[in-house]
Amino acid sequence: MLHPFPHLHLHLHRGCLLCCMHQPSLPTVSWAPPVPEIRLRKLVDEREKMIEQVKKLKAQLDQKVQKNGADSGSSPDGEIIENGNDPNIMDLQRDSSRQINDLKFKLVKVEQEATALEQNVSRLEGQVTRYNSAAENAEKVEDELKAEKRKLQRELRSALDKIEELESSNSHLCKRLEKMKTTRGMAQTP
Repeated sequence: MLHPFPHLHLHLHRGCLLCCMHQPSLPTVSWAPPVPEIRLRKLVDEREKMIEQVKKLKAQLDQKVQKNGADSGSSPDGEIIENGNDPNIMDLQRDSSRQINDLKFKLVKVEQEATALEQNVSRLEGQVTRYNSAAENAEKVEDELKAEKRKLQRELRSALDKIEELESSNSHLCKRLEKMKTTRGMAQTP
């Protein structure tokens, strides 16, 4: 079966419908803007251009059919054209409408995900701030504890030195006392 519009090519590229007409009199039309409203507007413009093109092609077809003496109420593949709309164009319009609705749904979903991610980022930034503050406080406490430990170690060394000094003095005094006792004991014995 021959395609009723041999110069019309439809492509699906990155989720967008691309329509290309290869005729010297018609420019090649393609679109893939990121914003759904712009896509919708372009799709409507595209549709109007395509309807005009269909009307022109239909008129050309009617002329050829009249020249050949065929029935003027049917299309080349035997389908009856109603209200000036070709079934292929109607399918194209339905597909385009479905794609637009899908894109709108995806946009809403992506916006919801973006909002959820922003909330997660805010929550995580709050946690990072709290953890940083806790880490700074822990470092301060650690520094204070290290300083206290050094002070206590100095005091301990000083106390041990004092004990050693006192023990040495005590030992010396004990020896003197023993000496004195021995000297007295000898002096008392005649």
